[in-house]
Amino acid sequence: MNRKELVTAVAEHADLEQKTVDAVLRSLQATLEGAVAKGDKVSVPGFFALAVGDRAAREGRNPATGETIKIPAAKTVKFSAGSSLKDAANK
Repeated sequence: MNRKELVTAVAEHADLEQKTVDAVLRSLQATLEGAVAKGDKVSVPGFFALAVGDRAAREGRNPATGETIKIPAAKTVKFSAGSSLKDAANK
């Protein structure tokens, strides 16, 4: 499901205009981006949880040349599905 399909499905399900749903989705994205930029954890019980994690520096290989390269340390966003999403996936 892509963004347009998601907006259409939510709009139909909630009996809202697609324009309104798209605005809410953009606002949600901006809010989540702001939270993870500050290092905050976001949790919606039963739905999902987001947290910022650290990835250590490591060595990797360029697949084209086989050359060893250094991959710098970075922050990453960890997503954990809540129980309702897990249950839906296992039906």
